[in-house]
Amino acid sequence: MTTNSLNSTALDTAATQGHIDVVNLLLETDASLAKIARNNGKTVLHSAARMGHVLVVKSLLDKDPSIGLRIDKKGQTAFHMAVKGQNVEIVMELLKPDKSIINLEDNKGNKPLHIATRKGNPKAMLICPAIHVILCEFICSKILQALLSVKEIDINAVNRAGETALSIAKKFSNEDIASILKEFGAVVGKEPANTMNAAKQLKQTVSDIKHDVQSQLRQTRQTEMKVYKIKKRLKKLHLGGLNNAINSNTVVAVLIATVAFAAIFQLPGQFVQEHEDEFTLGQAYIAKYAAFIIFLVSDSLALFISLAVVVQTSLIVVEQKAKKRMVFVMNKLMWLACLFISVAFISLTYVVVGHDSWLAWSTMAIGTTIMLTTLGSMCYFVVAHRIEEKNMRNIRRNSGSRSRSWSLSVGSDSEILNSECKKMYAL
Repeated sequence: MTTNSLNSTALDTAATQGHIDVVNLLLETDASLAKIARNNGKTVLHSAARMGHVLVVKSLLDKDPSIGLRIDKKGQTAFHMAVKGQNVEIVMELLKPDKSIINLEDNKGNKPLHIATRKGNPKAMLICPAIHVILCEFICSKILQALLSVKEIDINAVNRAGETALSIAKKFSNEDIASILKEFGAVVGKEPANTMNAAKQLKQTVSDIKHDVQSQLRQTRQTEMKVYKIKKRLKKLHLGGLNNAINSNTVVAVLIATVAFAAIFQLPGQFVQEHEDEFTLGQAYIAKYAAFIIFLVSDSLALFISLAVVVQTSLIVVEQKAKKRMVFVMNKLMWLACLFISVAFISLTYVVVGHDSWLAWSTMAIGTTIMLTTLGSMCYFVVAHRIEEKNMRNIRRNSGSRSRSWSLSVGSDSEILNSECKKMYAL
């Protein structure tokens, strides 16, 4: 048997339109057609019951009485469809095979009585096709009375919304149906409603918690992204600082090397140009002074240390850690070069102005004070940084062994960022 896109067969079309002869012919050809359900799960019996075709319903039940227990995707049987209609006879026919069908629930916990009561509300009556509203009220009350006449019915059954049939009638202000229900002992479901309210409240609480967790996770991701961007920016600044430090050291090293190289050829008193008893040709006139020896040694050390720094800049360093170590070594060498060039200058002043001159002693005092203060301060900051770095490393190690929480990781990231900032002036 062919079906359309809704998985509907010719039998379903004939049953919906009430063509009993076609229905009987198709059932005689293949009785299993009655069990084929459409995409929404409804069978031929659902359609016939909803549309009010009594003969079609009888024919289908005669072929297979168990078909009345088939449910659609909403969990509703053909009996649920029948109480939505306007035919009391169909309701009674569906009850004949098995009266327990009257207490079957759909996916929302609604039994046929709940649906019949809801269909009896004023808004539902306004859509009754080709039938006056008063007639609708009469038929609905007849269907309701037919259901209440069945002994097996549970008149005070509660659906998943915590409502009884009387609760629904009062909800839609249908006094006629409410009075009929009260005559048969119907009550309003209070306790189930409270239970459902508690369930709804719990569901809302769970939803709020889920929303808060998602919000916190989203905020955490945003915070981690901001920390990553800040760390990346600081790393870039740190790398720029290293490059600037290398360039500055190179320039200063070339300058010191140039001055130190030129100083040996421009000595006070110049060199011996004619043969003399105490000197050899080309010898400096101040070569025998202790101050000149100190100058020569210090100037040579400053020259070669500066050249060593210049040679280091020819290395191509990509890794930041290696570049940082390179700058560290270059800085320390430049300290020594500056120290030795200062000593060379001071020692040479004794030759220029004389050993006993107050100018020589003043120059040495000024130079010594400035250099010792500068180098002492820099050494102090380096040592203090090393001690602080060691303490921070111990703190991170101890805190890491106690907790692995996100807050600690963020804290450790901030400590790393702070330490990176401090390393920028403590090279």
